[in-house]
Amino acid sequence: MRLENTGLEDKVIDLKPLDHLTAKHAFIRAGQWDYERVTYDYRMDSKEKNITYYIRIQGYAIEGDVDRGNAVIKLMTPLLGKHYYPHGVEYGEEEIFPENLVERANDLVSKVKTEIDQFNA
Repeated sequence: MRLENTGLEDKVIDLKPLDHLTAKHAFIRAGQWDYERVTYDYRMDSKEKNITYYIRIQGYAIEGDVDRGNAVIKLMTPLLGKHYYPHGVEYGEEEIFPENLVERANDLVSKVKTEIDQFNA
């Protein structure tokens, strides 16, 4: 599910501060990057058996190289996904998400956006 109108999409920020600001809100990049793209995930456990939700913030390098740490990242529309063990995460629009989970996801993304806005000010 795309988290539309968060204000995060199309934000531009250097990779190192982005890593720091997302980590402050428990979004993890870990090994989820390549030379041109980055992905930050936030895990939300569920009471449902074998289901975990993830908020995903993605971006791509418009300058520099992620591997070298000198990239300038343009962010994309965040996603909310549902992980089905052992198959993987589904982000499709046909997925059904509890309303309180969507609100929580929007709130977390909003906090990251505020941090980025303050950094870029």
